[in-house]
Amino acid sequence: MTIRVTHVHGDHIAVEAANGTEILRYVYRPDPEAYEARKPYAHPLRTLGGRLVSGYRPSDHRWHKGLQMTASHLSGQNFWGGHSYVHGEGYLDLPDIVGSMRHDGFVEFTVEDEQLAFTEELTWIENGGAEWAREVRGVRVHSVDEAAGAWALDWSIRLTNLRDVPLAFGSPTTAGRELAGYTGLHWRGPRDFTGGTAFAQEGDGADKLMGTQTPWLAYTGEHDDVDGHSTLVFEHGPDNDATHHWFVRAEPIPTVSFSWAFFEEFELPPGESFAYRYRVVFADGAWDRERVAGHLAGLPWT
Repeated sequence: MTIRVTHVHGDHIAVEAANGTEILRYVYRPDPEAYEARKPYAHPLRTLGGRLVSGYRPSDHRWHKGLQMTASHLSGQNFWGGHSYVHGEGYLDLPDIVGSMRHDGFVEFTVEDEQLAFTEELTWIENGGAEWAREVRGVRVHSVDEAAGAWALDWSIRLTNLRDVPLAFGSPTTAGRELAGYTGLHWRGPRDFTGGTAFAQEGDGADKLMGTQTPWLAYTGEHDDVDGHSTLVFEHGPDNDATHHWFVRAEPIPTVSFSWAFFEEFELPPGESFAYRYRVVFADGAWDRERVAGHLAGLPWT
């Protein structure tokens, strides 16, 4: 299916399917609220049928914005946004440790009939203004398939430590809170997806899948206002290492993270880099395990 791309320079990139549905808006203008950890995000995200499948600044977590790259605990800084977890004290409002991600520019930007691909450079900046990391981010919209009722988004990261000391990546769980290992690429669903169904190759239910490791995880929700469901499928790239675990909740909020530091911290030495690739498929309807596996098998990684 042919797509149409609109770039409002300095603000956002929008992708529209041939049927007129805007399926993705990638916003990279600086966010006005420093406490929400200024960084680019993808919202709104929609299925080809026009169903909204992302949440934005919900009342419970104003810093949740669609699909974002985050880091909840990074060498004492919070690149997630909002309150920060401190062991023994709970969640505290600590605006002086909230960092940001600065958009530095696009080094590649390619639009074809059926694909958008861009490479973005960003700098991770701690609250005091020091530049801690350099990121090269790849975003690709592809496989817009009207017959299947689905499209795919690939999101990659290569992060390099700019400091002269290691960067330590963790999560609330590594800081002492059980089953709160959220960090990394994070999706927040719309309010009506609360109570949805999560499943993987083996296992059903967000509670059972929390903290597990599987190549992919799917989440199905039922929309308000319209009679219908949508399904999101989160898949790891073939080269991702075994440190990742799923952070997934259906209650009290719908959310999924590709957590790279769920149970254990890891360090990135000075001058060194790590790289990960992720994929999210956005589909109309309530897909089952067989349909998810069949669709993913037809989407090879490049």
